[in-house]
Amino acid sequence: MKRSCKIAALTNLCLLGLLLIVGAVCFYPLGVSTAGQQAGRVCREGDRDSRYVSPMFCVFDGADYVPQILDTLDDFGVKATFFVSGSWADDHAATLREIESRGHELGNGGYFQTDLGKLSYEKVREEIRLCGELVQMLTGRSMSLYCPFDGGCSDEVADAAESLGYTVVLWSQDTKDLSDADRTMIFDRAAEARGGELIRMHPTAETAAALPSVLQFYLENDLEPVPVSVNIAGIAKG
Repeated sequence: MKRSCKIAALTNLCLLGLLLIVGAVCFYPLGVSTAGQQAGRVCREGDRDSRYVSPMFCVFDGADYVPQILDTLDDFGVKATFFVSGSWADDHAATLREIESRGHELGNGGYFQTDLGKLSYEKVREEIRLCGELVQMLTGRSMSLYCPFDGGCSDEVADAAESLGYTVVLWSQDTKDLSDADRTMIFDRAAEARGGELIRMHPTAETAAALPSVLQFYLENDLEPVPVSVNIAGIAKG
């Protein structure tokens, strides 16, 4: 009888361990390091008691749709944040300058769209530095926010960004507009936003088409779209 109880207890412990491992895999996708996030070094939201929401455009493609997005933002009197990759900025300097000239915030997305988890501290730092220097050369503007496009932030990534004076930013709401090219789905996800939300978007045809409805929804629901830096001002990271 005692032997059976010990076996049962050991079996239960093994099952518990297996469940914990499965849970960890579900919550933290393989290949994406979250060490920097767990250490509380990343801004993922603003003040949840505020009216602020921040559409943040991650730009490494889709230059053809940026003018339409800029016109829509102008129509609603909204200033947003555009996280640009250096390689995109190098190929689309005129569009980059247009974003800046209309008063929008520019953020650093690294030079290439790269799996940062595979790079050393020195390589990550070089990615961020090159993008920052290029954007400043093309626009005369320095940047203070860095967003890793792959959503992962290891300690090496956080160290590299902070060494260059950047605040690391991720998003709290993802429209998934690259995987689901459907304006209704994009609107539905963006409309789930509440105060303090950082909403990831990309310059795509369907996102550009959904954006007027998204901004109208925010205004009708007493939410104020603002740049990311305004949203996270005074908020402790983590």
